[in-house]
Amino acid sequence: MNSNQYTFIDLFAGAGGLSEGFIRAGYTPIAHIEMNHEACNTLKTRAAFHYLKAAGKLTVYENYLKNKVEGTDGTELWAKVPQYVTDAVICATIGEETINGIFSEVDKLKGGKNVDIIIGGPPCQAYSVAGRARMGKNVEKDPRNELYKYYVQFLKRYRPKMFVFENVLGILTAKRGEPFADLKRLVEELGYKMDCKVQVASEHGVLQNRQRVIIVGWKENEFKDYSYPSLAKESMPYTIMKDLFADLPQRKAGEGKLCEIISYTKPLSEMEYLKKSGIRGTLNFTTQHVARPTNDNDRQIYKIAVDLWLKDKQRLNYAKLPVHLQTHKNKKTFLNRFNVVNPFGCCHTVVAHIAMDGHYYIYPTPNPTIDTVRSITVREAARLQSFPDDYFFEGSRTAVFKQIGNAVPVVLAYKIAEEIKKILL
Repeated sequence: MNSNQYTFIDLFAGAGGLSEGFIRAGYTPIAHIEMNHEACNTLKTRAAFHYLKAAGKLTVYENYLKNKVEGTDGTELWAKVPQYVTDAVICATIGEETINGIFSEVDKLKGGKNVDIIIGGPPCQAYSVAGRARMGKNVEKDPRNELYKYYVQFLKRYRPKMFVFENVLGILTAKRGEPFADLKRLVEELGYKMDCKVQVASEHGVLQNRQRVIIVGWKENEFKDYSYPSLAKESMPYTIMKDLFADLPQRKAGEGKLCEIISYTKPLSEMEYLKKSGIRGTLNFTTQHVARPTNDNDRQIYKIAVDLWLKDKQRLNYAKLPVHLQTHKNKKTFLNRFNVVNPFGCCHTVVAHIAMDGHYYIYPTPNPTIDTVRSITVREAARLQSFPDDYFFEGSRTAVFKQIGNAVPVVLAYKIAEEIKKILL
């Protein structure tokens, strides 16, 4: 079977990082299921991009980006592709009341085709350390603890050859490891074997020290001698500033627009990592290079943080700031709340909370001044997650940052998809 005939369903799809990696590796999506409305709009716009690219009509997509007005969704673009393209995005919360209706929609979309693989990662707040700290004892009652059971129901209905289940490290230990053990038991009852490993994105071509549990399952009777895909660790010779950010124009705090065409300041020939990773995409421009506004007090802190990191490679301790700059009463925990993106190596983990907090992702401005310091832009965050520059995220700036922070890095997803293809061949 040719790899471009392999089909997949993407559950809890988010903005489509995992899906994008599989599409890049030649797989064909049947359906993306996601509850967040803005993320669904992003998925529709990306589905339209892939259709237009395959049809040799990328100028339609280019014109959409060039003429887009802030505050509008992608309706204008979606109308220019066949309806089945955007119908593949199902905007729904997966749960007891909705699952049969979702099954009916997926059945229509797949027609007579088999589903070769199911991918996805249920929302992880209930398993994450931060989520557990924030929710306290309520975390035990959080319905998101149970979402893996609906993932299993999709396995039961569509019987894919394989599945990929992505989540935070906390899934292994949440509720004393009971959900993870139960997931293993349920998939084994369906005739699947599964194994899991912690994958570090920076070991697989992503400039981010992101750790995630990647579970891979396969039908035991079809792949008797199979074991977990061998993702070879790669060295990372590239750095954030020189290799990931250097071709984007300078920004000050509050500068830029969500809907604005951005020209590169360096040719692709000078940006080896962007070329190798596919991050520069297919267009000769990008979008969404917009920085958050920042108040004067915070910019003074940013400057101290950047100076400290660039000169001494030290992180800022909030409790040691000049008293007049300290606006938080808490000086015992979260002392690293102002954190600079490391320009000399890989970034710390990009998370959904980036939507609310630019302080944890301060741009490493060379020779910083109060006027030039800022937090990273939407496009820089997307690049840290290895999304291609032609990927447009629909929604407000806050909604877009959240979509990016929740995503699986595209390059990591692609590497996983390529390895899995070897067993499907």
